[in-house]
Amino acid sequence: MPAWLVGKDITVLPTSQPVVALTFDAGANADAIPSILSTLSKYHIPATFFLTGKWVQAYPEYARQIGASYPVANHTYDHQDLTTLTDAEVKSEITSAADIIDAGTGRDTHPMFRFPYGAENSHDVSLANSLGYGCIRWTVDTLGWEGTTGGNSADKIVDRVIGGLMPGEIVIMHVGSNPDDGSTLDADALPQVIEQLQSHGYGFTTIAAYV
Repeated sequence: MPAWLVGKDITVLPTSQPVVALTFDAGANADAIPSILSTLSKYHIPATFFLTGKWVQAYPEYARQIGASYPVANHTYDHQDLTTLTDAEVKSEITSAADIIDAGTGRDTHPMFRFPYGAENSHDVSLANSLGYGCIRWTVDTLGWEGTTGGNSADKIVDRVIGGLMPGEIVIMHVGSNPDDGSTLDADALPQVIEQLQSHGYGFTTIAAYV
């Protein structure tokens, strides 16, 4: 594991190049996966997918499809707040997820890990590090998961991403729909996000490219 990952929950990639890392968390449903994969393929954009083991078990075909084209990362087994668990439970969440995700996608998740809800402390960061994982947070949360009922929109998502633009920006989006209104705002906004970033002279990268 690269030294720059140790002891930290990373919020930006170590680069001065005009590149952005689009990351997608998968822990709930998979309603937006067809749209997201179609858009990434259409624009030839790399991305990193943070998967839970439970999601991989629920959507094995999508997991294989993602693994065939994109790097995958560990997002625990079932998306619990790790700060509320014992050390043994934290390790189990991470290692059990790794076995399932690696087998389901055909890819090794190491050394990329993301805390559910972004809930972490220095002790849990060290535990993840001890299992060979660096902790990857984000620069900008699109808040697409809030849905239209939460006051969000595709235009607001684009504005948030561009508002936080910097070399090595890490953007977190989600592959599921909002459970209340069924909206998939991150998927809806993705073409605009890509085009706006390109218009600002930015390209795209993956977390894996730096680890």
